[in-house]
Amino acid sequence: MKTEYKRVAYYPGCALEGTGHAYNQSTREVGKVLGLELDEVKNWNCCGAMEVKNVDPKVQTYLSSRVMSIAANEMGAKVVMAPCNGCYHNLKKAEYDLSHDETSRQVVDRISQQAGHETYQAGQVETIHALDWIKQGVGEDELKRRVKNSLQGLKIANYYGCMYTRPRHIFPEKDQGGGSESTSKPHFMDDLLAAAGAENVDFPLKTACCGGAHVLSDSDTSTKLVLNILQAAELAGADVIATECPTCHSGLEMHQVRAEKVLGKKTHVKMMYFTQLLGVALGVSPRKLSVHENASDPLELLKSRGFA
Repeated sequence: MKTEYKRVAYYPGCALEGTGHAYNQSTREVGKVLGLELDEVKNWNCCGAMEVKNVDPKVQTYLSSRVMSIAANEMGAKVVMAPCNGCYHNLKKAEYDLSHDETSRQVVDRISQQAGHETYQAGQVETIHALDWIKQGVGEDELKRRVKNSLQGLKIANYYGCMYTRPRHIFPEKDQGGGSESTSKPHFMDDLLAAAGAENVDFPLKTACCGGAHVLSDSDTSTKLVLNILQAAELAGADVIATECPTCHSGLEMHQVRAEKVLGKKTHVKMMYFTQLLGVALGVSPRKLSVHENASDPLELLKSRGFA
């Protein structure tokens, strides 16, 4: 286990203060139970998301670097944990750009000086995902020991989305064998939920795109992409799709409704953040995990199986 993951700088990002509130809440609750401490990054800003990146990728690199600069230079942190796939991806991309591109370094330094804060230097912090935080900060054995309400009998399709593993070159710590994460067949979420007692189904669309980037500009395409994921999960026998990205989660729930209204295709699988599922297994009440905020309403399913 990595002791440096026991207390990390926490970068929730914009989505977790809005549509992904349940992810934020459940992440904090699970951290409390597992003894993992979160120090929220002070005065954090948007990572640049998709919008800024499409206008000027170097400005997006700066925005992400500012988050890491605050964590490293003002908070003294060595690790930044970002639960959102988009934030995680952008911080990792900024780290890569600052390590490999002189122009990026110059732009970030110039804007940082104008903004009046210390310029972030590549390598000052390690950026990790919430999956790394729990998988390598606690581990399956300790998680099993702490389970109070085993998820036995609950069939789960683990959905990682596309930004957790792509592009591969910005995630040099993955695909290193041993206990490292895989970009082609990610398994950290599977490992954690199996430790909590759940049955992971064979789900072929773990890293398929949900159309999140086009959710407003091309809703029809997003609905079709989401419907593929939902139907594949149901064909695999899943009761729940476990998510670890607020954009993916919102997209799956929203387009599940839209697929029925627009395409006449109804699916019954429920969506839950993996932290909500772990929280249930650890004995945290569904209310504290904000399960009631999930649009797909998994509460009745949990109650019928004796999990709530």
